[in-house]
Amino acid sequence: MEGLPQLPQGLQPQAGEPNPEEQAQREAEETMRRDMMATVLDTAARERLSRIALVSPERSRQIEAILLRMAQSGQLRGKVSEAQLIDLLEQMEEAQSKTSTKKTTIVYQRRRDFDDDDDF
Repeated sequence: MEGLPQLPQGLQPQAGEPNPEEQAQREAEETMRRDMMATVLDTAARERLSRIALVSPERSRQIEAILLRMAQSGQLRGKVSEAQLIDLLEQMEEAQSKTSTKKTTIVYQRRRDFDDDDDF
């Protein structure tokens, strides 16, 4: 790499670190997303979504994506209330339960020893 100036050792990008442009772009996208959520959701719905994000960040991102698509396509009239957000959550849960037909069951098998004290 002749002709290119070398960065000082402390300023060279590490393998796992994103470069400053990518970091700035991510921060700008995050700010835009938060601003859109503030305009789409009312206060109670925003609080509920933030509590959901604490428990399940992936589900929160899915809900945000759905709300942003709905807002961009003009399906939302006014701000989304907490009740409407709950309805959306229930619809998502129903859709996920339909796609995952695998039902979890727990079977208890109790061991019986030959010298059980229960046999009188």
